[in-house]
Formats: sequence, C-alpha cells, structure tokens
Amino acid sequence: MAGEPFIVTVQTAGGRYTQKVAAGGHEWLIDEPESLGGDDKGPTPYDLLLASLGGCTAITMQMYAQRKGWPLSAVHIALEHSREHRDDCATCNNSDNKIDIVDGAITMEGDLDEDQRARLMEIAGKCPVHRTLTNRLDINIILGD
Repeated sequence: MAGEPFIVTVQTAGGRYTQKVAAGGHEWLIDEPESLGGDDKGPTPYDLLLASLGGCTAITMQMYAQRKGWPLSAVHIALEHSREHRDDCATCNNSDNKIDIVDGAITMEGDLDEDQRARLMEIAGKCPVHRTLTNRLDINIILGD
C-alpha cells in the first residue's frame, strides 16, 4: 500500500541558477557554486542528495539503537560523490558510460561493542533513501500548466 506522497516544490528564485525549495513547511535555496556560474546561495543539488542519504542513514541507525536500548550517542557520516568511467569503458567519451559513485565513512560514538557496531553498519544500508537510490527508480515528469 502506498503512503501519502511527499510533495516538494522548486521555483526560480532569481540569480543565475538559484532555486527556492519548499517541503513540509520548510524552505531553502539550492544553487551552483560561482565556479560553475552560480551565485553560491545554497547547497548544490548533489550536496542535498548526499545530505538526504547521510541524514536518513544516521536517523535509521539512531532509531534502531534506541529500539534496542544500545548506547549510541552520536553518528557522524562523511559522503563524497564522483563520476567515473565504467571499468569496461575506461576510454569512452560518452557520459552514459560513466557510473555515479558515493563513498563514505560512518563514525559512531557510544559504548558499543563490536557486534553492535557491525549490526548498526548493516542497518545503515537499509535506510529508506539508500534503498530508493539502489533499487529500481522510475522518474516521471510531465509538462505542467
């Protein structure tokens, strides 16, 4: 059964590429850095993608630890996005032959034993955003009125 849809609106907010985003009663700006012609008035779209993944991962780990009564006091996640040629196409010039890669590191604070840390690392890969990004994803965008 599908849940309620998440509604996010994006509209031009002045500047070269600055966009205003509204979701769940919150508003923020997205932009590109000056080095890419933007005004650097907010995080980039990829910054927000990584923030969504990192935030969801940390929340999922904290919820699990809380349910188990484990002493997880803090989670720190550092993520980096890159695009690289596929191994079988190292000399290709077509951008379709590149793969997006997210590398990261998770640090946990708290008096956790090795089994608890290992289990929390397993749980980290089960956050809803991680599953959305790694499962089949259909994006359907139409021309609005």
